Amino acid sequence: MTGRGLRVAGLALGVVAACATAAAVAAPPRTGPLSDGTPAAIHKIKHVVIIMQENRSFDEYFGTYPGADGIPGVAGHPGKVPCLPDPRHHGCDRPYHDHSVYNAAGPHAFATAVADIDHGKMDGFVKQAESGWTAACQKSPNDPLCSRLKRAPDVMGYHDSREIPNYWAYARHFVLHDHMFESDKSWSMPQHLYLVSGWSAHCKVKADPMSCRSAPENPGSPPHQPLNPTNKRPDYAWTDLTYLLHRYGVSWSYYVAKGNQPDCADNAVLCGPVRQSAAVPGIWNPLPYFDTVRKDHQLRNITPLHGFYTALEHNTLPSVSWIVPNERVSEHPPSTTTNGQTYVTGLIDSIMRSRAWSSTAIFVNWDDWGGFYDHVAPPHVDGQGYGIRVPGLVISPYAKSGYVDHQVLSQDAYLKFIEDDFLGGVRLNPKTDGRPDPRPDVRENAKILGNLASDFDFHRKPRPVLILPLDPPVS
Repeated sequence: MTGRGLRVAGLALGVVAACATAAAVAAPPRTGPLSDGTPAAIHKIKHVVIIMQENRSFDEYFGTYPGADGIPGVAGHPGKVPCLPDPRHHGCDRPYHDHSVYNAAGPHAFATAVADIDHGKMDGFVKQAESGWTAACQKSPNDPLCSRLKRAPDVMGYHDSREIPNYWAYARHFVLHDHMFESDKSWSMPQHLYLVSGWSAHCKVKADPMSCRSAPENPGSPPHQPLNPTNKRPDYAWTDLTYLLHRYGVSWSYYVAKGNQPDCADNAVLCGPVRQSAAVPGIWNPLPYFDTVRKDHQLRNITPLHGFYTALEHNTLPSVSWIVPNERVSEHPPSTTTNGQTYVTGLIDSIMRSRAWSSTAIFVNWDDWGGFYDHVAPPHVDGQGYGIRVPGLVISPYAKSGYVDHQVLSQDAYLKFIEDDFLGGVRLNPKTDGRPDPRPDVRENAKILGNLASDFDFHRKPRPVLILPLDPPVS
């Protein structure tokens, strides 16, 4: 279904988006600047919408974008063009413009990230892709991707405005992040846990937060999937952001696109389809496994995607929205860039056409690098991150125009922005949030982490909408 079809379907169903039940604790006052320097004007933002896509590195999508920290020696960027070791072909591979909207990419587990980064040399991408695909295609030699990969892997390819014109248009008119790193140097499952809780952990004892320990690779999979062949449900006992949102009466929804999961349940590069829906917990729908969500009776806030469009129609958009895609529109290879761009554009166009636009901040992000090349070595933060660079966009009537934000950021910055805007700076901090857990640090307070509030000019007149075509021509 196209972005237009999704929007129309959502509006027709008339399902009101669920909002969090008001809690007994009053929210901190939304007046005055915060202690971290965030201006009081941040509270002009009444709605935060996080659109999380899949598996693209910054260099793959914006490595030739003017003014960004892009691929060395390419498109006028300073430096020598990199050439990464290619053991299979006894040479090295350089970045190249990839016209195809259909990619294969490479493995992207924790060990792969460590090998890709290679102590900051950022030269392991081709080798890891070749070894990963060789092993996968030995098991599934008839898969169509395997015939494509008889050539070198496409992890050194990059796209530009010819393949992803709308994403580049958003960057030109709003804000592009060129030092946004994934929170955890691993695959989608840990990333989506960081996205809602600032941590990825495995808990040995059910309902015991103090039994949880950092887990960058396998925090606990849904039942009957490769990493969990039993029928035992994982239990995420540590504290997630919805606990604070509920406690302070801040409305939220987690919207799930129905279809197949965007990735393999065991992070393999080849696998069969697994169904996904708001009613079924999973890798892209982890909140039902959190103790806090169940105890606070917030499961109803996890809803099908059509509820998002209905909320826009009825002007009932929650304060905080997370939106996750299905496989077809996720951009997770082999899902095409065009399908994903159409879907994201449909979401953004719908917000811009709604009454919510005048007070909304949209954050578009890609959860991990997907095996694609990036030349910037990530900073070291605790034992799990940061991971490899991913693209990030900020779209809002108050967003700066054509601004490339060079701050060091991670997906933890989204939690920080939400906490600053709606919770008066209250953090997911086990020492202060009333629910202790043994997380190694408070990621929102990392000294290296920038502040998304600097991407906004709250003193200017709100900017008009930028309605883009759902299916722009690509070359």
